[in-house]
Amino acid sequence: LPSMAEWTTLVIFAGGEKTAGNKLKEAGSKHWANPNTGATNESGFTALPSGTRSYSGFEGLGFTSFLWSSSKSSDGLSWVLNLNYDNAISARFYVDNKSGLSVRCLKDN
Repeated sequence: LPSMAEWTTLVIFAGGEKTAGNKLKEAGSKHWANPNTGATNESGFTALPSGTRSYSGFEGLGFTSFLWSSSKSSDGLSWVLNLNYDNAISARFYVDNKSGLSVRCLKDN
């Protein structure tokens, strides 16, 4: 898994927190809900809206993507990268390690 520092490097490469979501998300509405504001996938990353699994079930499919990092915030919490269908922001959050979120693997050279 990428560390939060590696996610941050990708976000900076894609234009910074306020606009990187546009360059990271798959363009169009095949998987993302409308309006998928400004998504171009210019980076080639092709982030998909996998939603989450929580104690109450599955939520957000088509609307949001939370991607795990290997970086711990504190006991029982880890950092994630979040993208949403209705804006260009790439946000960082820490969440409970028991949450069901997506992963993107990273190959070290």
